Amino acid sequence: MNVSDAIRLKRAVRKFKDTPLPDDVVHAILNAGRRSQSSKNTQAWKFIAIRDKEILKELSTCGEWAGHLAGAALAVAILTPDPTEKFQIMFDAGQAAAFMQLAAWELGVGSVPASLYEFEKSRAILGFPPEWHLRIALSFGYALEEELLSAPPKKGGRAALDEVVHWDKW
Repeated sequence: MNVSDAIRLKRAVRKFKDTPLPDDVVHAILNAGRRSQSSKNTQAWKFIAIRDKEILKELSTCGEWAGHLAGAALAVAILTPDPTEKFQIMFDAGQAAAFMQLAAWELGVGSVPASLYEFEKSRAILGFPPEWHLRIALSFGYALEEELLSAPPKKGGRAALDEVVHWDKW
């Protein structure tokens, strides 16, 4: 799969088979995040790779729309320094997330991000130190609905290029 196809065909997958991901697949996903670009090459992130079903279930209660974490084969919590310090922190975390999701898609693994709002609850569950912050976790796993992996893009699923791009000036 080339990058253009991965971008065009990537779908959000929220329901997963109860099948573990092989270690080499997990390492490929994590390495994609580690290799992503960051502002001034700060690499201001740490990842917590979570496969324990009880921890996944607990973490799924830390955001209104994070329920999919409970059924994932793997979740990756993306920890950052204080995201209010500078805007690049969350931009860089988003790039790491995108790289991991695209690498997973190429390997036949579905994913979707979860926004976490219960900050101290997630800290208590995962035990990370106070200088790190968690706002985003990614769910990964083999899609329960396999047809999602080969579904063509929905007509009208994205705004047309001329609706979102202005050339040279507004």
